[in-house]
Amino acid sequence: MLLIRAIVRPEKSAKVLKALFEAGYVAVSKMDVVGRGKQRGIKIGDVTYDELPKELIMMVIKDEDKDFAVNTIMEAARSEGGGAYGDGKIFISPVEEAYTISRGTKEL
Repeated sequence: MLLIRAIVRPEKSAKVLKALFEAGYVAVSKMDVVGRGKQRGIKIGDVTYDELPKELIMMVIKDEDKDFAVNTIMEAARSEGGGAYGDGKIFISPVEEAYTISRGTKEL
């Protein structure tokens, strides 16, 4: 199993969630986050905004679904015209164990 954490623009979050749902990935978690990437925020006049709002989408998938899930997220989250700085980032980590609390069972 793999944990996918995708940090996307807030205005793209609904599009990403819809694309994941339509692709069969209905189990996701989402939360508001703030941060900055390599661009170090945005400077407007004399003011630098270095804590930009983003959305963090997390989901656990089977190893063999990785490429399909990542492509689904990228297509939905990428800005028109081939993408832009600030579109986000996707992180993938192995999941060693998972448990369903209500049943008290270990997942595969």
